Amino acid sequence: MKIARVDPGSEAEALGLGPGDELLSVDENELNDSLDYDFYTDSKSFHLKARVADGIREWDVQRAERGPFGCDFQTYLGDQKHSCSNHCMFCFIDQLPPGMRESLYFKDDDERLSFLFGNYITMTNMQDHEIDRIIKMHISPINISVHTTNPQLRVRMLANKRGGEVLKYLPRLVEGGIAVNCQLVLCRGINDGDELRRTLSDLLELTPMVQSIAAVPCGVTDYRKNLFPQTPYDAATSAEVIDIMEEFGDECKRRHGKRIIYPSDEWYLKAGRPIPPEEFYEDFDQLENGVGMMRLYAKEFLDELEKPHRIFGSKKLDVVTGEMASPLINQMMAELHRQYPMIEVTVHTIKNKFFGGNVGVAGLVTATDIIAQCEGKLTSGTLGVPAVMLREEKDTFLDDITTDQLAQRLGVKVEVLPTSGGDEARALLRSGLHIARRRKA
Repeated sequence: MKIARVDPGSEAEALGLGPGDELLSVDENELNDSLDYDFYTDSKSFHLKARVADGIREWDVQRAERGPFGCDFQTYLGDQKHSCSNHCMFCFIDQLPPGMRESLYFKDDDERLSFLFGNYITMTNMQDHEIDRIIKMHISPINISVHTTNPQLRVRMLANKRGGEVLKYLPRLVEGGIAVNCQLVLCRGINDGDELRRTLSDLLELTPMVQSIAAVPCGVTDYRKNLFPQTPYDAATSAEVIDIMEEFGDECKRRHGKRIIYPSDEWYLKAGRPIPPEEFYEDFDQLENGVGMMRLYAKEFLDELEKPHRIFGSKKLDVVTGEMASPLINQMMAELHRQYPMIEVTVHTIKNKFFGGNVGVAGLVTATDIIAQCEGKLTSGTLGVPAVMLREEKDTFLDDITTDQLAQRLGVKVEVLPTSGGDEARALLRSGLHIARRRKA
């Protein structure tokens, strides 16, 4: 691993290591990424080998205590991300419209990113030695996209001949003390119904080390040309999924005192059923898969409204949201106005025409659709945009339009609203958020 920076005053600096030097091994263990580096240098003594300007050098490092050694690297990985070798019948990236940023089309399937950033992996590009390393280093938890435990069906769904074979790694990880979170992307008529029951029965035997299981419906956009045909779930088929998931969740609760198995919020919305109460979701273990997100948002929003707030003057604001969250956002804004009449929020529900299909989540709303559907319809001089609509840069939508450009196009200020319900309520009750102001012509 090539060193990018060395912390001033660190033990690495004391050895004379610097940017450009390459760490080769610790105690004869090859260093492939930051996980190797952190694990093997977290010791009071170790043998270090590195390539420096004048050749290979070695040190027997003796330290007063364990902890950071002082080297920083260009990336966490030390090499490139491990790309996905599957061609899943439900892959959302394959359904992206053309002309977006190149980085959005990259499919990663990297166990290191699973531990470091919570990404989900299929394990199809992993070998036995990588499972051994996870267990040896106790890299836990690991997030796995299971989809089905039927080996033949998994091969078909992932379009990868190793799809079924690598299911053997699940019990190995669990037996090795590794906690696992599982994701099931359900395709109507493919891995739901009896196949879903089989999958949940198999995973149930691996609980509680399989500590959470979430099911989400396959997303369908208008860009599925030459891809496996998918039929979106309707109210009746969504209700069937909920019934199966809740049945197995009840069994988990009986066995372990915890539900573990959860349908995502989208199933309840599609089925026309109310989102379960807060206690259903326990520790909210699967928020990233949209499990309990709406319940938690509402709880935090309403809890914040119960706190005393001093409001000076009045505030008028427009906000945008996706179709799925729209009923909840309208409900919360009405309650905000009821308790604080001087705050008036107009909610604009944005239909996702950019992706089309059954895409209704707020996180996939683009500036293109906001402009098309809000131009000339805003009731105030400020537009609130949920932060979840913006990429990592926090100022750019999926279609590469920035908040500044959106503000200029609509002739308003753009106010970036926090994601959590409590933070958003506080933001609406006060001013001073990050604002993208309209540029002067």
